[in-house]
Amino acid sequence: MRLISSLRRWSPIQEAEAHCDIPCGIYDPIVAKIAAQTVLKMVMRLEGMEPPSPASSAEDRRTAFNTANRYIVVKEEHATLVKKELDSLWHDYFRPDHLEKYPDLHTTVWNANKLASKNKQSVNLDDAQNLVDAVDRISEIYWDTKGVTYSDPVADVRFGT
Repeated sequence: MRLISSLRRWSPIQEAEAHCDIPCGIYDPIVAKIAAQTVLKMVMRLEGMEPPSPASSAEDRRTAFNTANRYIVVKEEHATLVKKELDSLWHDYFRPDHLEKYPDLHTTVWNANKLASKNKQSVNLDDAQNLVDAVDRISEIYWDTKGVTYSDPVADVRFGT
């Protein structure tokens, strides 16, 4: 026990996170889909915001600024989550036989990750919708590799304000 305690003092244990190098076999693109939908929703909200008029009170201007910043933070967090989830599928789930069946898979995942980055950099409804569409395509491929007919539980969802 003393030896282990001494080793831990000299070489601290670092925490590691991964999904999933065991592999656990539990993969699902739904988290990426929800995150992409969230990016779209935040872009819609940002584009729908009216800037405060010069006659607005200081409190109203601060509130509008705060609201926009909150939407941006959520957009950024969810765009990052899209990348994390797609990377997990790409690195841990998809195999060479999937690439044979879907020769555009590498480009599709790569472009989706680029779209997630682009959505972090700007507020553009077309880019956000393209991200959702790209993640939907990856979901279709994923479920086909499982031999499951793809049925999108959030298809054609249109967000209100």
